[in-house]
Amino acid sequence: MVKQTVKQLPKPHKLLIVSLALVAVVLFIVPSEPASASRHTAELEPGKRYPLELELEQTSSDIVNDEGPDWQKYRVKRGDNLARIFDRAGLTPQDTYQVSRAGDAAKRLLKMMPGDELQLAKDENGHFLALNYAYSPFESLHIEKNDSEITSSIEARQVDTRLGYASGIISSSFWHSGVAAGLSEAQIMNLAGIFGWDIDFALELRAGDSFNLVYEEEYVDGEFVGKGRILAAEFSNRGETFKAIRYDDGNYYTPEGRSMRKSFLRAPVSFKYISSSFNPRRLHPVLKSVRPHNGIDYAASTGTPVIAAGDGKVVAASYNRYNGNYVFIQHGEKYTTKYLHFSRRAVKKGQSVKQGQVIGYVGATGLASGPHLHYEFLVNGTHRNPRTVKLPKAEPIASSEREKFATIAEEYTGYLDTNRRIMLAMN
Repeated sequence: MVKQTVKQLPKPHKLLIVSLALVAVVLFIVPSEPASASRHTAELEPGKRYPLELELEQTSSDIVNDEGPDWQKYRVKRGDNLARIFDRAGLTPQDTYQVSRAGDAAKRLLKMMPGDELQLAKDENGHFLALNYAYSPFESLHIEKNDSEITSSIEARQVDTRLGYASGIISSSFWHSGVAAGLSEAQIMNLAGIFGWDIDFALELRAGDSFNLVYEEEYVDGEFVGKGRILAAEFSNRGETFKAIRYDDGNYYTPEGRSMRKSFLRAPVSFKYISSSFNPRRLHPVLKSVRPHNGIDYAASTGTPVIAAGDGKVVAASYNRYNGNYVFIQHGEKYTTKYLHFSRRAVKKGQSVKQGQVIGYVGATGLASGPHLHYEFLVNGTHRNPRTVKLPKAEPIASSEREKFATIAEEYTGYLDTNRRIMLAMN
């Protein structure tokens, strides 16, 4: 191979070599700036060994699993109890016993209904660890095992309330009109209860009657969970309008402060129809003779609850061949109510009762041609027609509460007026 010298290279190559040589000479002659340590370094001593500090990313094996127990859901079936659910979950009878005795809060498990849901957690050995039971949108039962102790507690969720409005005009029935207006079953029953002292909802409603109400809507974490208490309502029946305002004591009053609640209910049972009215010269359907009918017969299904028409004391609760199972209640010195033909009684002689308390159940015992309640109303020992007798009113709102109530009544009446105008405009 021929050995090349610099003189034998092409001219461009010679120029490149010369340029690089000049750059090297300049770098050798001109000194650089002295090096300085940054704030993240330290001065090192020659020959000394230093540990190297490294920041390593955490690997998956270093992460602690903090997700908590593995929860399993169990739907409550018809006929279920805690023992059956625990058996399906693979838990022991001992677990069932310990959980059922985990304090007063655990008694909620006795009231489980089909369709409810239980959440259960077990440890790695399959033993009971914890239970959650949300028995309402607002409250849930929590039971957990800590070491050998099992404790229970009720956890409540914050409930926010907003105003809801509803109104309707009765066409076929009050119930259907209430449903069409978006009311819940409880609200329909409550509305009838508010005005039940002034309006006979079984016999006196007419097509064209109307209702209008303001109520509470309940929210949890911003999510709608249900319809709550009626705050104000008005009901127009046969051209007459009744208004009711709810106060802090839970009772309803007219906007002027008079109690909506009377001392007695018109009808102490939810009935299908009146099978026999008050009639001093009625032909008895069993004895086939003219005998005074000193009360009203409300036809209803056997077992329908019958409630006390007013506060009082049970002065008789027994059975005979004519009345069947019967209950008599004394209301102060002036009034007495009588209830006949029960299938069974729910109170005893000498017992004090409150208005609305169940005192027995509809039946056909004694001289009765079918299941019904025979109801009598006596004033100073004289029979009066329960449907037409003038009922005494309950006490008005306390004088010390009148000013506060007046403010609330004015506000709620304004809500009713606004909603009524909207309803009229829509119709």
